[in-house]
Amino acid sequence: MTDAPVKPKNIDTPQGLAFALAAYLMWGVMPLYMKMLAHIPPAEVVAHRVIWSVPIAAVVLIVLRRTQDLVEALKSPRILIMACVTAALVSVNWGIYVWSIATDHALDAALGYYINPLFSITLGGLFLGERLSRAQFAAIGLAALAVAILWWDAGTLPWAAVGLTVTWGFYAFFKKSLPVGPNQGFLLEVLILLPPALAYQFYLSTTGQGHFAGSGFDTALLMGAGAVTAVPLMIYANGAKLLRLSTIGILQYIAPTMIFLVAVLVFDEPFGRARMFAFPLIWAALVIYSVSMWRQLRHSKM
Repeated sequence: MTDAPVKPKNIDTPQGLAFALAAYLMWGVMPLYMKMLAHIPPAEVVAHRVIWSVPIAAVVLIVLRRTQDLVEALKSPRILIMACVTAALVSVNWGIYVWSIATDHALDAALGYYINPLFSITLGGLFLGERLSRAQFAAIGLAALAVAILWWDAGTLPWAAVGLTVTWGFYAFFKKSLPVGPNQGFLLEVLILLPPALAYQFYLSTTGQGHFAGSGFDTALLMGAGAVTAVPLMIYANGAKLLRLSTIGILQYIAPTMIFLVAVLVFDEPFGRARMFAFPLIWAALVIYSVSMWRQLRHSKM
């Protein structure tokens, strides 16, 4: 992995493909790991995701000799404010994700990450003045219809899916404006989250509510939460720089598809009639979106 500045090239590279595939496959099987933490409150799991991500991210920067970039970022109030926003969003996203896996809502997690690219293009249209094609409008409409079906069937919004979509969508939106490399940016975010995470863990320990050091298995799982958080995120951030946007657009469906399969085949979550209508609508929307994006990229090269 490297954070050294390079001239962007709109080509796919074997290294970029390997990085991206590795990251998406890790995210795809992450529910299996998080399910083993289901007996631990989500807030405690998120705290340990933060705490144990810090040393991993720090070692990466030290090896890459990019620590000076982080020092400069820490001196900039503007960068710190922006990083606080992205850190808050990603921590909420992690919390919703951990809760959804622990409470048998993994299908909602898959739905949320399926909808995310469509939400991102909506943000682009609303806040960046990007013109949406008819196909993109149609894709957004199908996704909205899918959510409406689930809403009508359950009598309430699929809040986990909506929460994951909104938090990750805005995280990616603001992350684009954060003027630091991906590895430095991630370490900056977890450093910002570290004080409240340590304070919360101290509170749990002093009140006897914490699971860390309670049993060897729980302790190992909580420490490992840092690795399953930091490693795929940093691998992906580096791989994305070495791939075309269209390639990333297609590959991003690997993780939610794997989460979907794990939820149905491993966790045995119910796939009722409403979901039988909603998920095909989402898949159709993603096909329309992907084809539209591919055509736009081809047209831009002419």
